[in-house]
Amino acid sequence: MSIQSNVLGPFPSHTGSDPFGSLKHFEVLKTLGRGHFSVVYSARNRFNGVCVALKKVELSRMADAKAIEDCKREISLLQQLDHPNVIKYISHFVDENDLYIVLELASAGDLAKMIKHFTRTNKLMPEKTIWKFFSQICSGLEHMHSKRIMHRDIKPANIFVSGEGIVRLGDLGLGRFFGSKTTSAHSMVGTPYYMSPERIHEHDLGYDFRSDIWSLGCILYEMAALRSPFYGENLNLILLRQKIEALDYTPLPTNFYSSELRLLVSKCLVLDPEQRPDINEVNRIAQMMYTRFLTPANNTPTPTSSSSSSSRNDSASGNLTPVNNR
Repeated sequence: MSIQSNVLGPFPSHTGSDPFGSLKHFEVLKTLGRGHFSVVYSARNRFNGVCVALKKVELSRMADAKAIEDCKREISLLQQLDHPNVIKYISHFVDENDLYIVLELASAGDLAKMIKHFTRTNKLMPEKTIWKFFSQICSGLEHMHSKRIMHRDIKPANIFVSGEGIVRLGDLGLGRFFGSKTTSAHSMVGTPYYMSPERIHEHDLGYDFRSDIWSLGCILYEMAALRSPFYGENLNLILLRQKIEALDYTPLPTNFYSSELRLLVSKCLVLDPEQRPDINEVNRIAQMMYTRFLTPANNTPTPTSSSSSSSRNDSASGNLTPVNNR
């Protein structure tokens, strides 16, 4: 069986009429990133001048069927999704035994790059900026969950930003489709710092969509603190697991960020997944808070926002006060 038929299975390559359906149709510009079996390039289409992200998957280096299934899964998931805050699938094809997935290009990099910028400049991210980005992340994830798709690897490096400031969730190679009768998954995948306790636990407890909510809490915290809540020097998986299961993270400063932001982090970072809000609730809060920062004149204090008026800063970043490691 050829690599193309083995890998693509029910997802046949596009025909020659597709302007994105062949490597010769692209001018490769530069390397954007690398994975275990993949390289992502920025490329320009020779027919229409459109710049895209071209993900090259080196099939010949894949020694097991599971890795190939991950390729098929990513294509399948991308084809199901259509939302401004999710990286758009354009096409795919096979060239010299390598699979190429053509994706929408987010030219401004990713959230990890933005967090590093604030760290280098010794500034905290303004809360208005946090809600602007976080509300878009939540919108994209709400769309995914509505399609019964769990991301499973939400982290700053997988949250991309366009030149217009639009945030898009990407890298769905670890995504998992849940049929209507499926309630949980059992595989250990993802990035440990953003893994929920039920996923990083040494026992196979299973997990569901609320595992993504834990990861959202980690992202929201990191945008405010400029580091993962459970980051530590020289942590192995056992020590990280203990840190996560003890909820051992330093609270966010009360003198710069609103009580609503801090409360949402604490709601997401709950050990019992049943006690976490679902994506609809998290997205509702995120949209409400971003709207509030857009219209400060209409801001009405709530019982939970006693510290908000003194902590908000719409026009500039505050000086960075490092969150100490514990």
